[in-house]
Amino acid sequence: MKVDITAIVCLFIGLLCSSGHTAPPKTAGDGWQTQTPADAGLSAAQFARLDSAIHSGVFKNITSVVVARHGKLAYESYYEGFSDSSLMDTRSSTKTVTSMLMGIAIDRKQIPGVRETVTKYFPDKQPLANLDPRKDSITVEDLLTMSSLLECDDENQFSRGNEERMYIIEDWVKFVLDLPIRGFPAWNAKPADSPYGRSFSYCSGGPMVLGGLLERATKTKVDEFARRNLFAPLGIERAAWQYTPLGTAATAGGLKLCSRDLLKLGQLYLNNGEWHGKRIVSEQWVKASTTPHASVGRNDLDYGYLWWLGKFGPDSGKVPVFMMSGNGGNKVCVIPRLDMVVVLTSTLYGSYKGHVQTDTILSDYVIPAALKQ
Repeated sequence: MKVDITAIVCLFIGLLCSSGHTAPPKTAGDGWQTQTPADAGLSAAQFARLDSAIHSGVFKNITSVVVARHGKLAYESYYEGFSDSSLMDTRSSTKTVTSMLMGIAIDRKQIPGVRETVTKYFPDKQPLANLDPRKDSITVEDLLTMSSLLECDDENQFSRGNEERMYIIEDWVKFVLDLPIRGFPAWNAKPADSPYGRSFSYCSGGPMVLGGLLERATKTKVDEFARRNLFAPLGIERAAWQYTPLGTAATAGGLKLCSRDLLKLGQLYLNNGEWHGKRIVSEQWVKASTTPHASVGRNDLDYGYLWWLGKFGPDSGKVPVFMMSGNGGNKVCVIPRLDMVVVLTSTLYGSYKGHVQTDTILSDYVIPAALKQ
């Protein structure tokens, strides 16, 4: 009988690859219990398909896919030379961490609430350029929802508040507070005529101001406040911040965390602010943060308190998702209906295709892995 060696080798390799999708992720003493995909009610075949698609180049620059279900780590895979110990630069996902820190400070009464006005925290930045009394009415909530009246739009290269203009200035907070008030030409809806009564404009400067406000209100540096009150309670031991020219941790982007630690942040919110039974963020803040406050105006997305809100999945089974999101297609997705958290990291920076890719991975592979069981 003639033996087809090539077929045997391919079968052997296939068995090796498939075994990686049926075994539980390794335990690492980081607070995660692990389970097999099958025990989590997930289709290993779906993850095998995804893994094959990534390795064959259908999806480019993907660096990790990590999934927790029912509170346990169920799937973990790394690419492009990255590993579970790699610090992932998820860019603007940092903004959502800023929201978490603001919530903790508000829970502790160190900041009175989301209706607290902003400019009074920065008397040393006065007088402001483009003086307008409406600036003194800008609130914490306006900055959390990307809907302040400041003329700031990262998606418009002509905007005076575009983030690239901010980065070449020494004082980023003053740069933002000095911006003029937005105008609303006929083709742009005014806040009163917009969904939820807010006109959305994506502005990285807003979270930077929130970081400065947090430091002044709590009398603690942002990175230290985060370490004490968010990271240490979650067992997160490694975090690499970017810093502004004046030395403040950048609260709009660039924070690097391991994928398993990013997953903890999502699980914290899936658990309504608790980790292993310990309260870290109030349930009220979690609910307020993941409730729509502004419409993004594209892809049926809404915006909470620096959280993105949408629906993903196959057309026959779209489910609500709230997520952290950053340049390159980086995402931490919380899916309450499926009791699942998904981390997708990528280095396809500077291209919207990065988001298209991870949206497709989420909708066509990961969510169906739960729906098909």
